[in-house]
Amino acid sequence: MLFPIDYSDKKPIGNTSESVSAIGLGTWNIRDYRRAEKAFLYAIEHGIDNIDTAEMYGGGRAEEFVGRIARLVGRERIFITTKMLPHHLRSRDDVLKAAKASLKRLGLETVDLFLIHWPNTSIPIEEQVRNFEAVYLEGLARYIGVSNFNVIELDRAIHATRKAEIVVDQVRYSVLYRDVERDLLPYAIKNNVTIQAYTPIEYGRVAHNPIIRSIAEKYSKTPIQVALNFLVSRPRVIPIPKSEQIEHIKEILGALGWRLSPEDIEYIEEGIK
Repeated sequence: MLFPIDYSDKKPIGNTSESVSAIGLGTWNIRDYRRAEKAFLYAIEHGIDNIDTAEMYGGGRAEEFVGRIARLVGRERIFITTKMLPHHLRSRDDVLKAAKASLKRLGLETVDLFLIHWPNTSIPIEEQVRNFEAVYLEGLARYIGVSNFNVIELDRAIHATRKAEIVVDQVRYSVLYRDVERDLLPYAIKNNVTIQAYTPIEYGRVAHNPIIRSIAEKYSKTPIQVALNFLVSRPRVIPIPKSEQIEHIKEILGALGWRLSPEDIEYIEEGIK
C-alpha cells in the first residue's frame, strides 16, 4: 500500500488548526443554477461544508452562486475557496483588483482560501506568489494556496511567501489518474499541504472500470463511491466532485463513513496503473 489510510471524514487545511469535510463540492460548468442550489443546500445540511469556485467559472456566475449559498445557509457554515486567473499576478495592484472583484461577486469581505488557478509561465514563481500574497496581507483571504502546480513549482511557492503559508495545491487526481502519487502527494504529506483533487470521478468514467466495479459490488457501493473513498483514504486528500442533482449528492455522501480495506486499496493500486 502506497500511503497509510486516513480514517477521518474531516481533513486539515494545510498546517492550520482548521478542518473541513473530506469531500467538497466544485462549481465548474454548472448548467442549471436553480437545480444546483437545491443540491448544494442538501449537501450542506448533510455535512459537506467545503465549496470550491473560481472567477473563470461561468464568467463569474459560479462565484455569485456560491455567495448566494453562503447567505442562505449562513456564512459560518461553509469553507469557501476561489481561484484567481494567472494574468492578474503581474503586480500586487492587479492581484488586489481581481480579488476585490471576486469578493464583490461572492458578496463577501473575505474568502477562506484563495488559490492561484495555475502558474503564470511569464513570471517567476517567487514573484507571482509574493504578488498574490497580498490577498492574505490585506485580509481578503484567510489562507492562500495554488492550483495545478507541480512539485517543483509548489516547493518554490512555499519558500516564496513572507508571512502566509501555502496550505493547498488543487490538482487533477482520481483513481484513474494518479500521477500526483509519484512525487507531489508524498511532498504534500511531508510538508503539511492539503491536496484538493479535481475531476475525481473523471466525468463518470470511473463507473466503467472493471476493477472499480468489482470492488463496488463487494462493498454494496457504487463505483463512484468507491472511487471517492479511494481518494479520501489518502492522507491530506480532499476530492471536490461537481454535482447539481440531489440524487448525485446522496451518492457522493455515501462515499463517507467507511473505508476500503488495505487489501482492496492495494488491489486497486496494482490493477490500475
